[in-house]
Amino acid sequence: MAHETQGALSHIKVLDLSRVLAGPWCTQMLADLGADVIKVERPVVGDDTRHWGPPFLQDAEGNATQEASYYAACNRNKRSITVDIAQAQGQALIRTLALQSDILVENFKVGGLVHYGLDFESLKKLNPRLIYCSITGFGQNGPYAERAGYDLMVQAMSGLMSITGQAEAPPMRVGVAVVDVFTGVYANSAILAALEVRHRTGLGQHIDMALLDVGMAVLANQAAGFLNTGQVPLRQGNSHPSLVPYQDFETADGAMLLAIGNDGQFARFCGVAGHAEWAEDARFASNTARVGHRRALVDLMQAVTRTRSTAAWIAALEDKAVPCGPINTMDQAFADAQVQHRGLKVVQSASSAAQARTGVAAIASVASPLRLGSHPPVLRNAPPTLGEHTLEVLEGLGLDGAQIAALQTRKVI
Repeated sequence: MAHETQGALSHIKVLDLSRVLAGPWCTQMLADLGADVIKVERPVVGDDTRHWGPPFLQDAEGNATQEASYYAACNRNKRSITVDIAQAQGQALIRTLALQSDILVENFKVGGLVHYGLDFESLKKLNPRLIYCSITGFGQNGPYAERAGYDLMVQAMSGLMSITGQAEAPPMRVGVAVVDVFTGVYANSAILAALEVRHRTGLGQHIDMALLDVGMAVLANQAAGFLNTGQVPLRQGNSHPSLVPYQDFETADGAMLLAIGNDGQFARFCGVAGHAEWAEDARFASNTARVGHRRALVDLMQAVTRTRSTAAWIAALEDKAVPCGPINTMDQAFADAQVQHRGLKVVQSASSAAQARTGVAAIASVASPLRLGSHPPVLRNAPPTLGEHTLEVLEGLGLDGAQIAALQTRKVI
């Protein structure tokens, strides 16, 4: 099937008042799908993550710049403008942009935009079709609504840290801000659902996304186990509470990961390992039995897995449909043949203006995993420099040179 040159959301305009990760992750997904996303940043300083380094992007000579790579992770395909919303003229610009937008995403504290006249109720009067997504730590109501919320805090509060790490070690955060990322993904789904509702009703709506809500939701099977049995799950390293064997194993030259999810896979592993009798042993014949005799089985398996290299195990198990793989470092992951085949590393050239300003010629990122058959994500532009598109956007609103100069003089933009 031939691909369209425009993304699935090329007819959609998004006003992005968010910063850091959860909101920008959501709007980057919309941008990857073709939406025109205008990212509004504070004059001079911009999004906090522009300064979250090292690591920083490198110029053509390989020298570190002042542009943090963190910002680049979630802001491609957007246009950046600077607006001081504390000033009345800045607020007027946002209202004008909101009139022309389908979606607005913000992550200010609850009520933070009310005294600027930029809250949902105020903007709804101007644009009833506007879908307004608020992302906060704890939601728009409840005893914690006024609190600031951060991914690490929510990982701790939700119980996620309590089930992450080795059993004998302290609770551990996940190595990526997963609550922020998941909140961005959930917000994206809610926005697309609201767009579908608008097709029927002609009206937008307010979406209330909370990091804590998402942090609880993504506990998935662990939460379901607790809610239905009352048993509090504990940390158990890389092993699985409900599946055995489903963990890392030492090999002759390092370690591998086995993810055996059913009895057939286990029996096939036993055959390759030279111990077909394990699959007939009453202690190990079913997954439930294996969970009950976890330690005994893992000890037996560990003695065998150490006799071959990781590559040898992967090769031996691959055609037996037994999930087995390496435990890669980041460089090994991006060098993996499947990762490369799927084109998961993408490089975008910075605009000539951005190159002149920062010295950064190109920016690498991870490709969108959304693979639509006829309207796939389209890479249009690299993460913008601060205010890179301010003049372009304001001219598009009909402002002339004198009006723009006046805004610059008053430091509104």
